[in-house]
Amino acid sequence: MYEIEYLDIEKNNQYEQIIKKVIEECFKEENLLNSKLYISITLTDSKNIQKINKEYRNIDKETDVLSFPMFEKNELDEKIINENFSHEDVLGDIIISIKKVQEQAIEYGHSFERELSYMLVHGFYHLMGYDHIQEEDKKKMRPKEEKILKVLNINRG
Repeated sequence: MYEIEYLDIEKNNQYEQIIKKVIEECFKEENLLNSKLYISITLTDSKNIQKINKEYRNIDKETDVLSFPMFEKNELDEKIINENFSHEDVLGDIIISIKKVQEQAIEYGHSFERELSYMLVHGFYHLMGYDHIQEEDKKKMRPKEEKILKVLNINRG
């Protein structure tokens, strides 16, 4: 379902418990529990995420989360409808800056757990082919994110 890598930060059981809970709920919500799809999750620092952002998106700036989907939305929908999971497939990669999560939790006045959970859910739905650039797309993505957090009782503030 997922694998966690640490890039220049210490391994942390609290992070892993949050990831397990959130990603399992995402897979459950999207009926992927029986799939052979999995996500690579990398937790890192500001310097590394900035370097990755520059390399892959040509944006020389630190960010909070990056998502790299392996499928277009229509390919994924087709795969899910047909339950075509004959072998393990990578849904995509999520890279999260733990420093940014800590800063934004303080900035937005909520817990570290809430901020990390949101980054995971947000990244997951990007891997599922959702986006938020256009208002119409945002109206599809945001309710899905909020539903996961609500089910897990992870609230703002």
